[in-house]
Amino acid sequence: MFIIDRIEGQWAVIEYKSKTFNLPLSILPSGAKEGDIIQIQTSLDEEAAEVRKKAINNLAEELFED
Repeated sequence: MFIIDRIEGQWAVIEYKSKTFNLPLSILPSGAKEGDIIQIQTSLDEEAAEVRKKAINNLAEELFED
């Protein structure tokens, strides 16, 4: 269970299993407030990861050209 503990400026302090972490308010549902319980779902974006990996490899090749 993810609980919005408090709002600090543009950040929400989230409590999860007695630990806290910050999330930007911009990614929370409109109207979310202190005490609300939110659901967080994640997924992998394999296509974006591959694009990023290729970009990093290209930079590395440029830096280490003979």
